[in-house]
Amino acid sequence: MQTPLSQLPIRRLTKDDVAACADLSEDRGWPREEHKWGLLLTAGTGYGIDDPDGKGLVTSCVVTHYGTGLAAIGMVLVAERYSRQGVGRRLMKHVLQEMSSTPLTLHATPYGQPLYEELGFTTTGRAEMVRGRFTDSDPQPQVSTRPATAEDLAAVIRMDTEVFGLDRTHMITRLPSFADQFRVAEEDGTLTGYAAAWPNMDTHVIGPLIARDTETAKALISSLADGTDRPLRTDIDVRHKELLDWVKERGLEPIAFNAVMTLGTADLPGDWSRRFAPLTVAAG
Repeated sequence: MQTPLSQLPIRRLTKDDVAACADLSEDRGWPREEHKWGLLLTAGTGYGIDDPDGKGLVTSCVVTHYGTGLAAIGMVLVAERYSRQGVGRRLMKHVLQEMSSTPLTLHATPYGQPLYEELGFTTTGRAEMVRGRFTDSDPQPQVSTRPATAEDLAAVIRMDTEVFGLDRTHMITRLPSFADQFRVAEEDGTLTGYAAAWPNMDTHVIGPLIARDTETAKALISSLADGTDRPLRTDIDVRHKELLDWVKERGLEPIAFNAVMTLGTADLPGDWSRRFAPLTVAAG
């Protein structure tokens, strides 16, 4: 007799589950994103339920911790054959119990948002996903950028901690190996921003993008675009309208909006005005 869905064990996922997670993404019409899965399952904590028929995973979720101050939930997926049977809700309730009093955040697709609202999450912002071939034009931003070096890492982490509001050293130190490009902006020897572009299927995703101001963010995007022949994709906080208008004028087109949601905190920590794009968006 087959075990009911409500009684299937929830287990921790590891990097050995990357292929199964990618299969689950593909099952739901998402890109496989094996490179991103590898990062999240290494730097975060994955949860999943195995299909009793041996057909991979029934459901998945990854939590990225930033100390006790915040945890980000993403990659919440349920196999098509098990959709609308409560399994995603069960996994989310398990994760919320595991997180106890830790404040939580996530990026919700319109499909997933009703479930998160039911679980107590509230919408605190929006991010717009854009994608396309970047075509730069005059005038170019007059900000100096260059490839990051090992000597820049300490300054990048200090700036990131200030802007993000929490220490995410365990993610930032993985950027040099995770990203194809990692660049910094500086003025008179002082770091004013940084950004990375990492491979995801046929695109390069820009993120994180942290910058002193919009002109610095533009310069970082332009410099990353110069270093690739792939289309670019990024998720920009809708409050950064000037930057969104600028990238759209240069060939990036809107794909989707995701709601930025929180639980246990009224808003995200840090300085949103210098936080233009996240490291990854693992929407669900």
